[in-house]
Amino acid sequence: MKCDFDKIIDRTNFYSKKWDELEKIFGTDAKDVLPMWIADMEFRSPKPVIEAIKKAAEHGIYGYTSRPLSYYQAIIDWIEKRHNWKVKKDWLAYSPGVVSALSFIVRAFIQAGDKVIIQPPVYYPFFKVIENNGCHIVNNPLKLNNKRYVMDFEDLERKVDDSRVKILILCSPHNPVGRVWQKEELIRLGEICLKNDVMVISDEIHADILFEGYKHTPFASISPAFAQNSITCTAPNKTFNLAGLQTSTIIIPNKKYYRIYSNILDSLALDENNIFGLVALEAAYRYGEEWLEQLLSYLNENLEFLMKYFKERIPKIKVIRPEGTYLIWLDCRQLGFSAKDLNNFMIKKARVALDDGYWFGTEGEGFMRINIACPRSFLEEGLKRIEKAVNVI
Repeated sequence: MKCDFDKIIDRTNFYSKKWDELEKIFGTDAKDVLPMWIADMEFRSPKPVIEAIKKAAEHGIYGYTSRPLSYYQAIIDWIEKRHNWKVKKDWLAYSPGVVSALSFIVRAFIQAGDKVIIQPPVYYPFFKVIENNGCHIVNNPLKLNNKRYVMDFEDLERKVDDSRVKILILCSPHNPVGRVWQKEELIRLGEICLKNDVMVISDEIHADILFEGYKHTPFASISPAFAQNSITCTAPNKTFNLAGLQTSTIIIPNKKYYRIYSNILDSLALDENNIFGLVALEAAYRYGEEWLEQLLSYLNENLEFLMKYFKERIPKIKVIRPEGTYLIWLDCRQLGFSAKDLNNFMIKKARVALDDGYWFGTEGEGFMRINIACPRSFLEEGLKRIEKAVNVI
């Protein structure tokens, strides 16, 4: 079945944060800007997912939910097929979302005043998850070498030499810089954390969105020792555009960790799936692979279109070529704006809403993040707006 990713779908006035909160997020004059910011797609989910949700809706009774064995098996089969990792049913826990899970984990496993390492520029909710639970952020910034970000292991070794450092949150693949970490990089990070008794929480929600030539390695799949010292957070949300259904999977091989996590979920009365999230997850993992393969092909074409466009028509902005995710990190430092002025320029002059680089930490100042999971005509319009604004500076 050929999927039509070129179709423009009107999402306004339909409970969309991306579209309906433009003025709230970007100011009262942002109503008509083109939203290319938050990480959801402008594409309908796979047809089997839509049909499964329709069937559940037509049933007409929306009572308390139960997770059937088929739900767990769909997750197990998907992870093994796509990422060559054999997970077990009794490792699988639930969360409404990955960010929610990160908050539960910080609250359950460490105390106020403890420290958590992150690797900025990084997904900005990480900052709130740590600080809102009374803990302290320790930055292990990524290094930009020849338009490619790498981990600073020497800095990491210095930072973990502190008994108050208890957790490292790994973003893999990395949002916003698009790195798909190589196995050797993950091994070095994992060994440093093991040596210093630092738990690794691996956010792998973008694991299925990979560009040609790249392969995701689940952190916990590398060794039994890494599996016992980590918790993996994943979901079908980015893969199949299901973020609004509030269904994520948390993988915890360590029995003690699993029990602690389950206890915090129980204490918050948050251990039940949404009925539509249940059926959507199972349908996506069982019947969505053909759709995903077509999506990846389309995203690859969008990436090549964007790379060529910036190189030929907006050379003042440099593109950090991603290896995974559908989020592209743009180096706008040559434009010479402050962080605040760069945001105002994109909104008021270019009329596009992007994610501000400084949201991802001070290391992101001078950068912007653009979402290319959209029809090509939509992407082209956004790039034309940026080109028009930049070339009159």
